[in-house]
Amino acid sequence: MKLYYSKGAASLIVRIMIHEMNLACIFESVDLKTKITETGGDFLNITPKGYVPALKVDDKTILTETAVILQYLADQQHATALLPELGNINRYRVLEWANFVSTELHKNCAVLLNPNIHDATKDILFNTGLKMKLNMVNDHLSKNQYLVQDQFTIADGYLFTVLFWLPHFLKIELSSWPHLVSYFLKLKNRSSIQAAFQEEIIEEIAEAI
Repeated sequence: MKLYYSKGAASLIVRIMIHEMNLACIFESVDLKTKITETGGDFLNITPKGYVPALKVDDKTILTETAVILQYLADQQHATALLPELGNINRYRVLEWANFVSTELHKNCAVLLNPNIHDATKDILFNTGLKMKLNMVNDHLSKNQYLVQDQFTIADGYLFTVLFWLPHFLKIELSSWPHLVSYFLKLKNRSSIQAAFQEEIIEEIAEAI
């Protein structure tokens, strides 16, 4: 198994979960500007989408899309603590949250990072989009230890990474959302998260709040 990644990008979420499940994996970095991998390969030949994560399952199979890769890994490993089994309503709660993070938080962050969008427009998009979604998650975490009941799942790994992006890439401080701050500080000491950040040499984790 090989994970194509870029430092601090969405592939970081998959790396965290690979460590959470103690899986053997090769990691190959990708320059997202040139689309060249660290071994000199053309990343567009691996996936025409041109973005990470991309998980090479075997010689013929490449999986893309963060939420799908997370579900695949959990199902393959029968990691029911991270993603409950079929028929368990909490499975669908976890997938519900993972898809919410993907479509409502992750994608809104991507828009705010677009250099072709004016700052005034970004302010409007933040106040009418991302801010409202963060308010909702903050309220949810005021009553819950994790996104689904009291168990760390694939959705939590995804949310943690997006929360890291906010101050690090978007310069949005989390202090306005105290329950998100508490949640982030709790999760950043998890061994799988520490290992993933150390491997990608992301020293800023200690200064992310």
